[in-house]
Amino acid sequence: MTIREEQVLERIDRARNARPRLREDAITLAHGSGGKATHTLIETVFREAFGNPVLDRLDDSAHFTVNGARLAFTTDSYVVSPLFFPGGDIGDLAVNGTVNDLAVSGATPLHLSAGFILEEGFPVSDLRRITESMRCAAEAAGVDIVTGDTKVVERGKADGCYINTAGVGIAHSGGADVRPGDAILVTGPIGEHGVTIMLARGELDIEADLTSDTAPLNCLLADVRDACPGAVRRMRDATRGGVATVLNELASDAGAAVVVDESSVPVRPAVRGACELLGIDPMYVACEGRAVIVVAPEAEETALAALRTHPLGRDAAVIGHVREDPPGLVLLKTAFGGTRIVDLLVGDPLPRIC
Repeated sequence: MTIREEQVLERIDRARNARPRLREDAITLAHGSGGKATHTLIETVFREAFGNPVLDRLDDSAHFTVNGARLAFTTDSYVVSPLFFPGGDIGDLAVNGTVNDLAVSGATPLHLSAGFILEEGFPVSDLRRITESMRCAAEAAGVDIVTGDTKVVERGKADGCYINTAGVGIAHSGGADVRPGDAILVTGPIGEHGVTIMLARGELDIEADLTSDTAPLNCLLADVRDACPGAVRRMRDATRGGVATVLNELASDAGAAVVVDESSVPVRPAVRGACELLGIDPMYVACEGRAVIVVAPEAEETALAALRTHPLGRDAAVIGHVREDPPGLVLLKTAFGGTRIVDLLVGDPLPRIC
């Protein structure tokens, strides 16, 4: 490593270790992107106000014990536009997203809540379509929607329908610390949901045969845990901020480097083509039915085989490995033989995709 490279890495390390500061006086769309602005908002506002040992883990689900029972609990809100898109709608998105937040934390999802914020004038036929979609998604995931709430706001105060969900499940394992040598897998092609939503808005003169990847991952991830007992380190679903954000969080938490081979990352040609036309990196584009899994080195092939035997994991791939240096960074080995840093998302190139 050259002296200049060492200096660059030192500057990056200082910037990352600096105390987060919220510089804006008002919330922007970037604060909901899942990138740097979101992380700063969480650290400087929510964690500062609500911090406790359970919350401070910042996992997809909180794990705690009640009368000897180990439970997992999560919540999420859905504000996607348009409400209906190729491959799904806001209803199955809400169910699948909540199920997946529980599943990647090593839990078996059991029960969900559903809170609706409806705009005055919203068609009842659309609401029935959404609730039917939720019913089917819950049935497919093996969960029940057991409680809920409804609020109606004035016309023009919402985009028709917002949904908030919460989910509870039985926690089996919180995973283990990520360490150098571990393998990193993705359960399927990335970026399909985000690109599908972009094109469905009709604002771009681009046509592509794409559907959202929204799907429940609980059975797929349970298969991997069963096939690799004790060898699954971490699992994360790559939603806002895409796979790049998940990898950055893993590198930061582990104090290690994540090295990814660009040619190994599965991206469908239609997604890659749309991203190239728009100048977007598919690594940052949201998925709603894909997970990033970190396993011990000896379980790499077993985990990959377990994924590929399931319909949702047939295109799974090993995309990289954890290394010792440089700590906290994600490095992408490009198809041209170079290496670049993949940082957290800055700004909000794909707003309101979940």
